Amino acid sequence: MGFIGSFFGIIGFAFGIPIGLFLGFLLFIFFEPSDVKEPIVTPLYDLDSNSLYDLLPEIPLWVKSPDYERAICSTIRSMAAPIFAEYIGKFQIKSIEFESLTLGTLPPTIHGIKVYDSNEKELVIEPVVRWAGNPNITLVLKLLSLRITVQLVDLQIFAAPRVTLKPLVPSFPCFASVVVSLMEKPHVDFGLKFLGGDIMAIPGLYRFVQETIKREVGKLYLWPLILEIPILDSTMLSMKKPVGILHVTVIRAVNLLKMDFLGTSDPYVKLSLTGEKLPAKKTTVKMKNLNPEWNEEFKLIVKDPESQVLQLLVYDWDKVGTHDKLGMQVVPLRLLSPHETKEFTLDLLKNINPNDPHNKKRRGQIFVELTFKPFIEDIDRFSGPLDGYMKKGSMKGRKESMRGKEQDDVVSDGPGVLLVTVRGAEDVEGKNHNNPYALVLFRGEQKKTKMIRKNRDPSWNEEFQFMLEEAPINQRIHIEVMSKRTGFSFRHKESLGYVEINLTDVVNNGRINSKYNLIDSKNGVIHIEIQWNTI
Repeated sequence: MGFIGSFFGIIGFAFGIPIGLFLGFLLFIFFEPSDVKEPIVTPLYDLDSNSLYDLLPEIPLWVKSPDYERAICSTIRSMAAPIFAEYIGKFQIKSIEFESLTLGTLPPTIHGIKVYDSNEKELVIEPVVRWAGNPNITLVLKLLSLRITVQLVDLQIFAAPRVTLKPLVPSFPCFASVVVSLMEKPHVDFGLKFLGGDIMAIPGLYRFVQETIKREVGKLYLWPLILEIPILDSTMLSMKKPVGILHVTVIRAVNLLKMDFLGTSDPYVKLSLTGEKLPAKKTTVKMKNLNPEWNEEFKLIVKDPESQVLQLLVYDWDKVGTHDKLGMQVVPLRLLSPHETKEFTLDLLKNINPNDPHNKKRRGQIFVELTFKPFIEDIDRFSGPLDGYMKKGSMKGRKESMRGKEQDDVVSDGPGVLLVTVRGAEDVEGKNHNNPYALVLFRGEQKKTKMIRKNRDPSWNEEFQFMLEEAPINQRIHIEVMSKRTGFSFRHKESLGYVEINLTDVVNNGRINSKYNLIDSKNGVIHIEIQWNTI
């Protein structure tokens, strides 16, 4: 009897469970509550002040203030532009551009932050940033005659940047620019919707895209490369001035890579200082030579020897197409001592990432000589290696010997740098159009400011540098305000007035800052600042 009872119990349990689930499902479907209503969506402008205050902590800054989103999106566009430019023309790609670019509603989070003790000129912080966001980013690729749309989804970013606020100034927001550099390659995870599917699910593609992003971003912003974002306009603070000249002699290179078909290379060197927007200087090209000798000298203007870095890039010159990079190296200027020539033997690397396995490949060596010569008025700021300000009394003997000289001899003798800053103009007017820009002509060299459209009182605040072997005594500099028509016209350019300034007073006094009445102008005035620094 007990066995039969147990048997029917098992049978009842086996049939009862599915029957119960089926009946429950029918009850859920056919007896749905009738009092369920759609949620009420209230616009923000209909909420009272207390409700808005409750919502504010949950809203990202770029949603509260759209100016932040526009600024960040503008920075993203400028950062992406050089990366897109490398691919235009390749693989039949005609253009790459953003169709939409918004940051969404989820803010990034900071999981840690490190602050460095530094001098009073700057503040250095290293945050650990993570962002799992919901941005709307859509790219449009024009491939041959096709228009291909790619949408980025499920974006996640992990980065450890170094953020430097410098120089610190007394006016709000207390720093002039933000300098950002990545201390390691960022981790970026995302999906890409293409033709309705996520192409990142294709085997092998995910890893390839990850490595490509890390490599390309590292080329642009991995330390010591930087992204500088100006915060204060140059008219609101005195921008950093040059403090000396770096003399660079590119001596030779040995055992360079073979890049040409016949087993040779045509090397040349590009050199520049970080933080400068001036074009890089170049050596001559040594054809078919893996052990070239240049012995060429260059002069670079130094503004911050404690943080600037000399970048040396060796390229293989090609008649057609882009030039192949043979290797690179960097030299921090803080390793130098004033007026002391130091020779460096540098192993060429693929990039400056010490963890990149490609840097284990031998790419040859480059030999250079470096000498930092500070200007006379700045010489008492530096001593020993350029990693800080001088100790009191360390330059006492040199300063006393300089005081023994006549001031004219100190200022006039030797090479130096002529700094010409075109601040702006007032009441300039043309007969046919008014799109002013300024031309600076000196010793056959011509430089010009940006053009400002439809403006009688342009403000340029642009600085130009002329490196001279001797002081420009009894010489004149010609500065002319021009206007350029933007469309087609027989009178394409027009002079709005000019001025010629004798530089003798600049040499004797070290600096002038004045407004001059423009010649051949009714009421035009131009504001010019000129400074002469000797070494």
